[in-house]
Amino acid sequence: MSAIDTDCDRVLDARDIEGEPFGHISTALDELGPDETLLLVNSFEPVPLYDVLSDRGFEHETAHVADAEWHVEISRA
Repeated sequence: MSAIDTDCDRVLDARDIEGEPFGHISTALDELGPDETLLLVNSFEPVPLYDVLSDRGFEHETAHVADAEWHVEISRA
């Protein structure tokens, strides 16, 4: 699968975060405007995050772009 082809408004590369990235992701979601899109880059598919996104009113599209690289495009539903 290839990278998501999009012009995201914000990018958060969780691979650069030491320790648990959830707090950083949560903050980025809180700051996301109604028509903005966040690109989350991660070293694994963040399956546990999907329920959180849904519960908070977000939708996502995920692509496995390389070994240890996943892109998750997140926007408000």
